[in-house]
Amino acid sequence: MAQYFNEPSRTFSEYLLVPGYTGPDCIPANVDLSTPLVKFKKGEEPSLRLNIPLTSAIMQSVSGEKLAVALAQEGGISFIYGSQTVEDEAAMVARVKATKAGFVPSDSNVRPDSVLADVVELKRRTGHSTVAVTEDGTADGKLVGIVTSRDYRVSRMDPNTPVSEFMTPVEKLVVAKEGVSLAEANDILWDNKLNQLPVLSEDGRLLYFVFRKDYDAHKSNPMELLDDKKRYMVGAGINTRDYEKRVPALVEAGVDVLCIDSSEGYTEWQKRTLDWIHKNYPGVKVGAGNVVDADGFRFLADCGADFVKIGIGGGSICITRETKGIGRGQATAVIEVAKARNEYFKETGYYIPVCSDGGIVYDYHMTLALAMGADFLMLGRYFSRFDESPTAKLLVNGTYVKEYWGEGSNRARNWQRYDLGGDNKLSFEEGVDSYVPYAGPLSDGVRQSLAKVRSTMCNVGVLNIKDLQDQAKLTLVSATSIVEGGAHDVILKNK
Repeated sequence: MAQYFNEPSRTFSEYLLVPGYTGPDCIPANVDLSTPLVKFKKGEEPSLRLNIPLTSAIMQSVSGEKLAVALAQEGGISFIYGSQTVEDEAAMVARVKATKAGFVPSDSNVRPDSVLADVVELKRRTGHSTVAVTEDGTADGKLVGIVTSRDYRVSRMDPNTPVSEFMTPVEKLVVAKEGVSLAEANDILWDNKLNQLPVLSEDGRLLYFVFRKDYDAHKSNPMELLDDKKRYMVGAGINTRDYEKRVPALVEAGVDVLCIDSSEGYTEWQKRTLDWIHKNYPGVKVGAGNVVDADGFRFLADCGADFVKIGIGGGSICITRETKGIGRGQATAVIEVAKARNEYFKETGYYIPVCSDGGIVYDYHMTLALAMGADFLMLGRYFSRFDESPTAKLLVNGTYVKEYWGEGSNRARNWQRYDLGGDNKLSFEEGVDSYVPYAGPLSDGVRQSLAKVRSTMCNVGVLNIKDLQDQAKLTLVSATSIVEGGAHDVILKNK
């Protein structure tokens, strides 16, 4: 006979937090949102931690290299999408890792025989006024000069003028050598009244630029998530089909953590993938999922997952529940899996962080998910709205929107994510193609959302995520009280 659960599976909107005592030190500025990212043993510290409990979803429309840098600057981590060629994903990871805090690889490059029109078009496309002139026109070629807006006047020059005639040659530039620290580079900038400083290798190849304007920007990002070489940290998604080729390439590119991207993780395919990685790359950290109950968690924990993702069918663009009738309300799934995580910790002495993936509609859902036991969250729709996501910004019916599509949609055709050992194809859609309201820069959105999380934690009376999980009081709400919680019985003014 089939097994039945007596209680309905519930969503975050069916719960509220009950306030606790707020002491004099319980203010938002004192709240610590750092959280473990990977498995660790009792009494030890995890090898990887997040400074904020946010990660970006393994999706084409979300996690590109630009968003990865922006999120790392805020203290979270992106998982570069795996539904692309091995070479392209590894190149994305490598470019993120090449972006040290304050050291910026050049994305505007020309050859000496390029012309003014090329420089103008490059500036239009990238928005950057500093153009590196290298022998071969690549970002890491031998530097022969730079072009800035002070070097030319479009109205007074022939667009076919060679760059070599108006660039500032390298002999007249102040440069720094490989190995210079950021503090030393900034001193050179200020002492020489420069706007940019090229950093060169011993043989004269361009490595980075350090920009004067970035000094204040980095001072304003105290939560940056950096590795021991002051590079931004980045994750990457893998699948259960080509991991023997994909994992080595990603490791070579410098990836910090991997995650198996699958709609359902309680499978033999994930076990085989984890076994192979542990055997061939024992130091590499890899998360797995997704699961929605204790059995699924225990299976992946025993397989050696470094973290476990929770959620099936709760994403805003996911239609798995509609098409296949499987899944579980996200709140119920998080509560049960977190309980299983705690029991596993008591039994084995190993704490395996769990990630709530999907079901976050409002900012307060973030706090609820953490209170229910999630160590961190994975968000797709949330991050797809920002400037830094890889999709187009469009004007639709008088409103700015960004494109957002699911990995199970015909647009993405990420059949590997839904693979159950069958044909190499997407038999039917489990995701949709859509728009989301444009929300501006990532930093503004993330800081506002986390300000709400910190404020709510103070209302609960806690200053860190662990205490939130241990001390939070949650109550179910009725349909009527949900209505009561919003604006009601008034005539709202037009905004």
